[in-house]
Amino acid sequence: MTDAEFWFDPRCPFAWITSRWILEVEKVRDINVTWHIMSLAYLNQDKDIPQEYRDMLADAWGPVRVCMAAEQKHGKDALLPLYTALGTRLHDEGQEQSRELVAAAVAEAGLPASLVDAMDDPSYDEDIKKSHHLGMDQVGEEVGTPTIAVDGTAFFGPVMTSIPRGEQAGEIWDGAVALARYPYFFELKRTRNAPLDFS
Repeated sequence: MTDAEFWFDPRCPFAWITSRWILEVEKVRDINVTWHIMSLAYLNQDKDIPQEYRDMLADAWGPVRVCMAAEQKHGKDALLPLYTALGTRLHDEGQEQSRELVAAAVAEAGLPASLVDAMDDPSYDEDIKKSHHLGMDQVGEEVGTPTIAVDGTAFFGPVMTSIPRGEQAGEIWDGAVALARYPYFFELKRTRNAPLDFS
């Protein structure tokens, strides 16, 4: 059994693809995944980023707060169903974020409708930051989501533009685990030249 931890912000399309990959990995490898929250809005609040991206992040706290409220009130097991319901709407279906979208996701996840009120409740932000730092502090500067820890070794990525399925998902996992187990491995990267494919 390999323990994996996964940090996500529901708004991140790259985390979405990687999260769907790790669900494929669960079908072909003996892994145990723990889901955690991070925040793109918090990560980028003091960074020099394009205004278009900053505008997108303006309402990004809402879904993350709802995820934190779900975790605090219903346990970590509530995170994956809620994340799946949110991500399916945001990424697979291309819906615009709205209160109605979050309410539909909460309902699909079998959670109380009252959780939607957390969208506007900054009292969750400190706990979100703690969860965020639990992952981000392990991987250092200039990283984001997805962040994964494998048996205690964390890294940013893998970043993919399409979801590996079946045994191919397992083979990519095997490679990630092998790299994570070498204490002096730090980076493997190339320019993305393919569009995002959520299928």
